[in-house]
Amino acid sequence: MKTERTRVKRVPKRGHYDLETVYSILDAGLICHVGFAMEGQPFVIPTAYGRLDNRLFIHGSPASRMLTSLQQGIDVCVTVTLLDGLVLARSAMHHSMNYRSVVLFGTAELVSEREEKMQALYAFTEHVMLGRWAETREPNEQELTGTTVLALPIDEASAKIRTGPPIDDAADYELPHWAGVIPLAVQPGEPIVDPKLAEGIAVPEHVEQYLGRQREVVGVV
Repeated sequence: MKTERTRVKRVPKRGHYDLETVYSILDAGLICHVGFAMEGQPFVIPTAYGRLDNRLFIHGSPASRMLTSLQQGIDVCVTVTLLDGLVLARSAMHHSMNYRSVVLFGTAELVSEREEKMQALYAFTEHVMLGRWAETREPNEQELTGTTVLALPIDEASAKIRTGPPIDDAADYELPHWAGVIPLAVQPGEPIVDPKLAEGIAVPEHVEQYLGRQREVVGVV
């Protein structure tokens, strides 16, 4: 649902409010920025995240100031941005970037039930790399106890997307300056083996396929 907080005011035609678009951007990103204020002091903290259905999960140490603060029910703003390209215009003032972004508002809830906590940690791991959970040791009881997990419902969110070439003033299109888009994408390199890896362990299939997955989530420029 579009709200006053999520309504895109600057270039509103770039705003999207459907869950399919919001989910697709969240699923393609790896890092979110969590914004909140405590005692008049604003904070913006980058962190990993995971999504399961209509909830976004963040986690960390019980001593984390961010997680401790968010448990108090304060308002939080989470953003995810994917940079797709540099837009070079004829005019300096019309340079831009192609991007996909999500802004999410709400209050976080503590995930304390064991099974739900395990599902959240599964979502984190699979968000980093599909198929990874099955190739790892699951968290033990000590690790579960030493990890705080918070859930934020994806109920008040909007996406904003810019695509396409530069938009210059009509009088500037005849200027003798190059204009266009330089695509940008995260490109994984060859896997670097852990020096302490036991002998005889081959690179798993889900790691080999990761390059293909990355190409699938790169958006239009």
